[in-house]
Amino acid sequence: MIYLVRHGQTEFNREGRFQGALDSPLTPLGVEQGAALGRLIAEIAPRETPIVSSPQGRAVHTAGLIQEAGGFTGGLTIDDRLREISVGEWDGRLRSEIADTFPGPRPNDWFFHAPGAETFASMSERLGGWLAGQNPERAVICVSHGMSGRILRGLYGGLSREEMLALEVPQDAVFRLVEGIVQRFDCEPAD
Repeated sequence: MIYLVRHGQTEFNREGRFQGALDSPLTPLGVEQGAALGRLIAEIAPRETPIVSSPQGRAVHTAGLIQEAGGFTGGLTIDDRLREISVGEWDGRLRSEIADTFPGPRPNDWFFHAPGAETFASMSERLGGWLAGQNPERAVICVSHGMSGRILRGLYGGLSREEMLALEVPQDAVFRLVEGIVQRFDCEPAD
């Protein structure tokens, strides 16, 4: 069983920038989202559940917030396979700037075609390798990213490329992957 989450909101998310292989700190909202995710997961997962995170700072920070707020005692490890897609030369650039440079309709996978970007096949292979190594009898909390989370859920659910790339990527929800089913749990709004 996998409890999959996306990191909390970052400065780049707020500014409308592609993060990709780069990193930016969590915003105050992102910090609260991480803590809220921890409290939510604590309602549906055992406290001894281990946490595995992408190596990128925004995911590691969120993982720590989840661990603290949820009281999880199973430890925190890093797995490079969970890192986010690099969009090559577009990393760190404003989405609006890219849209101005490449006008017109774009398919859901247009960023895979950025100069120097990681390919869909490469990303699917590394994330599929991580999924294949998971024991379905052992729960784990996985802290990842927008695109990598889409692909993980899509691979797990047997979705087509188009279906997985159209999935939502909330920063305040938990996706439980169990017995071939993906269930969504939303955090309560902050007061």
